[in-house]
Amino acid sequence: MTQQPKHILIVGGGTVGMSAAIRLQKKLRAGEARITIVDPLPHMTYLPFLPEVSAGSIDPRHIVVPLRTVLRKCTVITGKVSKIEHASRTAWITDPSGNVETLSYDILLMTAGSVARTLPVPGLLEQGIMFKTVTEAAYLRDHVLSRLDDASATEDAELRKRLLTFVVIGGGYAGIEALAELQDMARYAVRYYPNITADDMNWILVEATGRIMPEVSPKMGIYTIERLTERGIKVYLNTRADSLVDGNVELSDGSKFGADTIVWTAGVKANPMLAHTDLPVDQRSRLRCTSTLQVVGVSEAFGAGDISAVPDLSKIDEDPTATCSPSAQHAVRQAKVMADNTVALVRGKKMRDYEHKYAGSVASLGLYRGVADVYGIKVKGLPAWFMHRGYHVLKMPTLSRKVRIVADWTLALFFRREIVALDQIDHPKAVAESVRALESARKAS
Repeated sequence: MTQQPKHILIVGGGTVGMSAAIRLQKKLRAGEARITIVDPLPHMTYLPFLPEVSAGSIDPRHIVVPLRTVLRKCTVITGKVSKIEHASRTAWITDPSGNVETLSYDILLMTAGSVARTLPVPGLLEQGIMFKTVTEAAYLRDHVLSRLDDASATEDAELRKRLLTFVVIGGGYAGIEALAELQDMARYAVRYYPNITADDMNWILVEATGRIMPEVSPKMGIYTIERLTERGIKVYLNTRADSLVDGNVELSDGSKFGADTIVWTAGVKANPMLAHTDLPVDQRSRLRCTSTLQVVGVSEAFGAGDISAVPDLSKIDEDPTATCSPSAQHAVRQAKVMADNTVALVRGKKMRDYEHKYAGSVASLGLYRGVADVYGIKVKGLPAWFMHRGYHVLKMPTLSRKVRIVADWTLALFFRREIVALDQIDHPKAVAESVRALESARKAS
């Protein structure tokens, strides 16, 4: 009797999910298994390049990879997995129209990633701009440029100061890189505004702990703060945002000021969809996994990436409870091991453990500036900036995207930055609605 091919369901089409799917479709033989990948978006976004998108250094479309173009042997479903009952091997999928259908599977790969971690700060949801998607990064760029337009057009000194105050809350990599890249872009743009200077802008970083970028050494963190301060950026450490209501920022140290741009990058948390599954989670609501990336106590289920708590075997002697950090470095490597172990499961072979010692980190501090801490070797300035760009373009999936990104950078060497804010993209019907409102008012009069 011919054995039916296993049905592998991958929940999440981000870096981990897409990378695992690519590897699976290469390694599995015909008839061994069929693969279905489900994600609310039809593409994967390479998150480390979001800061450069927000600064206009890279076209937003160049950091996303359409799933259907690289997963030719997989079934791609654009929808949201709203519930999973692994005991019955059933997933409930909600499509963009709101219709719900069930899908049966044999093997589950959970790679749904993380979402922005928000806190109960008054005004955050109304005023804060999150920084987790390519749409948010592109919106932020247009928003900052439009603040310059508005500030240039007003003679109200208080409003002008508010429009030119830019606040980033969260001193991790995302926050530091977004702040540095946005300030570079804005400093370049003000040359075209005769009544605005770089000194008129207020750039502020707020961090709740006593240091920034915990992934690098304390000395590198201090160096980064010094470089930011030299550029006129105010850094608040050991400081929380107590209120952001109506853009009136109130900090825990008593500072108060108005800001029309508030960017929230204060960490991430595992995708909350796990609450609608029968899979085990830890105290931080992450999927509990073994060193082979299998879900603890559950057969035929794997997890990897930000959604999972995977034992960090490189630290097992120091801390037996240590888990891998939510980084792109771990994510791409876990995807490879998870795919290989899935193939081993299908073929009844032995699985291998995931073990990777964190190599270090690289970060951009704006154009031609960076910091790097790799295998204990600390690099600053231009060499670190080159390392940052080189590392991430190599990790960017597909040759097509690599070439497009390098082309963006190359063109930037010969041509000026584009500083046009396309706010109308976010409100495509605004002009038509304005015309209708004027016509209604005319008829009423």
